[in-house]
Amino acid sequence: MTEQGGKPQQGFWGLWSISFGFLGVQIGFALQNANASRIFQALGTPIENLALMWMAAPLTGLLVQPIIGHYSDRTWTRLGRRRPYFLVGAILCTVALLFMPNSPAIWAAAITLWILDASLNVTMEPFRAFVGDMLRRAQRPTGYAFQTAFIGVGAVIASLAPYVLTEFGVPNVAPEGQIPDTVRFSFYIGAAALLLAVLWTVFGTREYSPEQLAIYAVADGELPPPPHHVPTTTPATGPYWLVGGLLAALAAFALSLKPEAYLVSIGLVAFGVAQIVSRRLIAAGRGDNLLSHVVNDLATMPETMRRLALVQFFTWGALFILWIYSVPVVAQNAFGTDDPASAAYNQAGNWVGVLFAIYSGVAAICAFALPLLSKALGPVRTHMIALSAGATGFVGLFVIRDATLLIAAMIGIGIAWASILTMPYVILANTLPQHKLGVYMGIFNFFVVLPQLIVAALMGALIDAAFPTEPGYTMLIAAAVMAVAVLAMLRVKV
Repeated sequence: MTEQGGKPQQGFWGLWSISFGFLGVQIGFALQNANASRIFQALGTPIENLALMWMAAPLTGLLVQPIIGHYSDRTWTRLGRRRPYFLVGAILCTVALLFMPNSPAIWAAAITLWILDASLNVTMEPFRAFVGDMLRRAQRPTGYAFQTAFIGVGAVIASLAPYVLTEFGVPNVAPEGQIPDTVRFSFYIGAAALLLAVLWTVFGTREYSPEQLAIYAVADGELPPPPHHVPTTTPATGPYWLVGGLLAALAAFALSLKPEAYLVSIGLVAFGVAQIVSRRLIAAGRGDNLLSHVVNDLATMPETMRRLALVQFFTWGALFILWIYSVPVVAQNAFGTDDPASAAYNQAGNWVGVLFAIYSGVAAICAFALPLLSKALGPVRTHMIALSAGATGFVGLFVIRDATLLIAAMIGIGIAWASILTMPYVILANTLPQHKLGVYMGIFNFFVVLPQLIVAALMGALIDAAFPTEPGYTMLIAAAVMAVAVLAMLRVKV
């Protein structure tokens, strides 16, 4: 049914079908997050090099998501606008999930992680925009809550898989240099689940055409898309970014940082070069190109998005620390080992999967309380409360030495995770111009990716220099970073 000529009001099964594919996407992400470090260490990667192995994931997101967002905003095929990206990404994800636990060497696992993350990004960001496309403004909090719930359920399934398979007698220990069967079979099951879930959304929904979206935008109180816009200017700050990148490289050299630190410098230089090239293309009358569009959109972000981007920067820095270092932290603090080939270490790896399942399950449950809490307190205060719970959870991971009691820490992180996956996107979907929802969601991902790059570039050197035998301090750093995100949220006005 429709109200006042706006988008149809979706019922339960409509909301289900719109977001069900995200269940599969999150199964892929959760398998990656909970097991990639375990796979790398099983293949011989020392703990101080784990962050380097993870560099491919954020770099991929930085490049892929704005490109996919830009083109998905402009795509219209027989299959629709966003669904072609769901389908292609899901097929590639399935192949990568099948191969990764069979990687014969560290380099093969690193390349497969890069392919897996690229494929997940191709699928994920159009899903974020898909909710904004399909739902009227008033129903979007519920739509993103459905998506968050499916993310939680998918993560529970993926995170528990090695633990459950161990209980059924599947070997959880492998010879040195090999991946345990529990991990391999978990990836096989996850590959099948991901593909089937995404196919449900691809073939179980029908997208609105660009003409329908233009009509619905007016009816729902949003501005209609303007005529095709060609960028006419690009910020003149390119040379400053270029010089900043070179200075960062000199600092890395002077401080004798590890090679991965130079990737941040390369990113700064690349952004400066992109601005310079874009300005020259526009000056030559060739401004209608992907680079100029993305650079221009980045420079003209709405103010709310700018302030929210800072919150995302610190939030995801803390989360990335959790995903990289949770296995060695829990292994040492709660299981008393730092030997990746030991039975206790692999038991710790399984327990981290359980802990990840707990925080994801908490997020799935909390997701449906968030729209009510947001209505009562507003999205800003709701997000601040949730992020504060997350910071407390990270402190718990630092101080708690009992494996079972770590569940309490994960409850706090689960509350934060529910809000991280819901509130920023509700705020954005109601702030951004609908005809650029895809590209802006992709650009917003810059501030998810940049802190991951910085963590990956610097954390290994920090561990090596400050606490080489005490990885638990990484969780204390994560708590501090999350607390800064809470303070940054004070600047966000809706």
